[in-house]
Amino acid sequence: MILEAIMAAIFGLLLGSIPFGLLLTRAAGLGDIRQIGSGNIGATNVLRTGNKALAAATLLLDGLKGLVAVWAAGALLGPGPDVVAGVAAVVGHCFPPWLGFRGGKGVATALGVFLALAWPVFVIAIAVWLAVAKIWKISSLGALSAMGASVIASVVVTPGPVGIGILVIAAFVAMRHQENIERLVKGTEPRIGEGK
Repeated sequence: MILEAIMAAIFGLLLGSIPFGLLLTRAAGLGDIRQIGSGNIGATNVLRTGNKALAAATLLLDGLKGLVAVWAAGALLGPGPDVVAGVAAVVGHCFPPWLGFRGGKGVATALGVFLALAWPVFVIAIAVWLAVAKIWKISSLGALSAMGASVIASVVVTPGPVGIGILVIAAFVAMRHQENIERLVKGTEPRIGEGK
C-alpha cells in the first residue's frame, strides 16, 4: 500500500504540475503570464490578459488535471491511492518544479479532484463558488467559500479517507490564499478582472 501511495503521489505531482495557463498564453502570443497581474499561472490571472476563451480553457484543463489524476490512480492502484493522487495534483499545480515552484492557487485542480472523488461535493462547491463570485465579483472570495462548502459537504456526503482528502485539499488551497484573505479583511481585494 505504501508503494502504491508513493506511485500515486508522484503521478499526481507530475500531472498537476503541467502549467496550462502559461502554455496557452504563450501559444497565443500573449507572453509570460507570470509577468502580469498576480504572477500566478491559473485561470483568474489568465483572465487578466483579456482573453476569456483562454481563461476558460485554462480553468477546464487545470480541473481535468485533478480529475484524471484521481481516476487514473484509482483505476491502476485502487481506492486510497486515488485520494493521494488528487492531493498531490493540487500540490503539483501550486508548486510546479519546472517553474521554480511558483504555480497557481489550486482552485480549479481541487474542483477537478472533488468531481472525481465525490461529485455531490463538486456540485455544491461549484455552485457556491459561482454564486459568491457573481454577487461580490471577487474571485478569491468565491474560491474560499467553495472550499469551505466542500468541507461541510464532505462531512455529510463522504466521511472517511475521501472526506479527509477533501479537507486537506481545501485547507491547502485556503493557505495559498493567505494574501487574498488579508486583503479581504482590509477591503482591498480587487474584483474580477482587476489588479491582483
